[in-house]
Amino acid sequence: MFEFVRKHTKIMMILMFLLIIPSFAIVGVDGFRDIGGGGAAVAQVGSHSFTQADWDAAHKVDVDRLRASMPNVDPKLLDSDEARYVSLERLVRERVMSDAANEARLHTTDARLAFELQRNPTIASLRTPDGKFDKTRYEQLAASQGLTTDGFENRVRNDLTLRQVESGVAATAFSPSALVDVSMKAFFERREVQITRFNVSDYASKVALSDTDIEAFYQANAPMFQAPESANVEYAVLDLDAVKKSITLNEQDVKTYYEQNVARLSGKEERRASHILITAGKDMPVAEREKARERASDLLLQVRKSPGSFPEVAKKNSQDSGSASRGGDLDFFGHGAMVKPFEEAVFSMKKGDISDLVESDFGFHIIQLTDIKVPKQRTFEELRANIESDLKGQQAQRKFAEAAEIFTNGVYEQSDSLQPVADRLKLEVKTANLQRQTVSPDNTVLSNAKLLEAVFSADSIEKKRNTEAIEIAPNQIVSARITRYTPARTRPVDEVRDAVRNRLIATRSAELAKKDGSEKLATWKSAAPGNMPAAIVVSRDQVQSVQGTILKAVLRLDPVALPTWVGVDLGQQGYAVVRVNKVLPRVPAAVDAADQERKQYAQWLALAESDAYYSALKHRFKVQFKVSRPSRNALSPQVAVE
Repeated sequence: MFEFVRKHTKIMMILMFLLIIPSFAIVGVDGFRDIGGGGAAVAQVGSHSFTQADWDAAHKVDVDRLRASMPNVDPKLLDSDEARYVSLERLVRERVMSDAANEARLHTTDARLAFELQRNPTIASLRTPDGKFDKTRYEQLAASQGLTTDGFENRVRNDLTLRQVESGVAATAFSPSALVDVSMKAFFERREVQITRFNVSDYASKVALSDTDIEAFYQANAPMFQAPESANVEYAVLDLDAVKKSITLNEQDVKTYYEQNVARLSGKEERRASHILITAGKDMPVAEREKARERASDLLLQVRKSPGSFPEVAKKNSQDSGSASRGGDLDFFGHGAMVKPFEEAVFSMKKGDISDLVESDFGFHIIQLTDIKVPKQRTFEELRANIESDLKGQQAQRKFAEAAEIFTNGVYEQSDSLQPVADRLKLEVKTANLQRQTVSPDNTVLSNAKLLEAVFSADSIEKKRNTEAIEIAPNQIVSARITRYTPARTRPVDEVRDAVRNRLIATRSAELAKKDGSEKLATWKSAAPGNMPAAIVVSRDQVQSVQGTILKAVLRLDPVALPTWVGVDLGQQGYAVVRVNKVLPRVPAAVDAADQERKQYAQWLALAESDAYYSALKHRFKVQFKVSRPSRNALSPQVAVE
């Protein structure tokens, strides 16, 4: 099963676009409500419209998030029409969930917000070695997203509220073992097949073209051979890295920073603890809470009499389902990872100690400290590079706003050149050739839709002046100027004759392959040839290098009578005739794999419940998409079953 996921990375990536929810939404629904401005609506939820600018901003957030989590992701996939459309769907979905939350009067309490913030690893990392919260670094974190701390917390609160809408429905998903087994057997069912390919390359030599054929194809498909409009541009980018380069540090400041922060920079002390939890929530009646306290007190006496019995007592009595099976073990953790009362107790204990009862919002804890991991203090020279980077980063954050104002004013006041402002801020003026629909995977600056719109505006083309300073990411602005413009033009047939010929040969070769394959399919269904390729066994997790469109056609067949035949149109790649000989049961999964499958199935079922609920909400809140979903493949396979 998991090999199947690994081999179908592109499929899973598209799913991840839709399903990945950030730990805390840095740009949530509210972040898009005021972006829009003018422009035709691309989608609508009730009376609220989303513009192209909203869509572009949403897609940029998705791309930045995926690039940050997976730096090696294929840029072409991120910039595809399908990926962009998924961003629009996500934007609409968040608006629908926001409206549903408002209708249901859902909200996130201050206590829940504080708890979730404490659990977040990024927030937890802002604590100093002595456990104090570094407010300055917290403000810098929020500022790096263009937010105040209040704004950041409001975004987190909004994200948590949206999750409540779907989590209640997803939690109702029920997946008994019998249902899982039946579903997985069907999903991983195997089929024995024989595949004959009719490849386009085998038919190219059979295509004879005349000049008349080429002329006719050119006339019918002239836009296909059009040279797009383009422009030579110069551009300058101001970002934090550029500001950092202009900063010179004082040696004494670097040493002082080391002395003040050596403990934090060397690493954080971590502690390993086990606990026994007797749950007693805040809302529990007083009498029941006292019973829980008494039970916890009895267990405390028991483990203090016999400290070595702690793991066994935890297994039998702890109500923390996540750690009870491990004898209460919570592994190593640092400051900020646990709720405050628990953390304070752990970091005040000695190795081997058993705590008094510790009361938290979850109930009563009995804690045993099992290990302490203290980092080795690092030398100044070991940390110099990190310190200089930190100091330059801090100073750059403070100076960026000033530099951005200089940049913005400079590109406007001296609009016939970028060089003066570049010289003042020590920026590099770069050059490039752009097309209006440029997709530049190696340069996200030049792929920015807002920049391209400004560069190819009528005013920019005519006057060849600097564009306004355009923010394309937090702490990153750019301006560009056209130095030479070339309008779109229809290239004469003689200029593109080879391209026309190659395209026409490919088209007619595909037609011949399909014709030959279809005829063979009709003949073979009554009298199979004796020289068909050897049979192979395929399934969703054993694809055997079989093309995806063929595999889908094979698995989609209803094997009422075997053997049966299927023809698959592979578009520009040709045609395939497949004989399905047998349907075989899946290979039984190992015990560990079966457990993983049950968990995965439960997640799939919960997702299906959420999607069904969302479909109902779309109808209730009158969702309309004003742009069509892009075709996944203009030459999608046509399947003929016999």
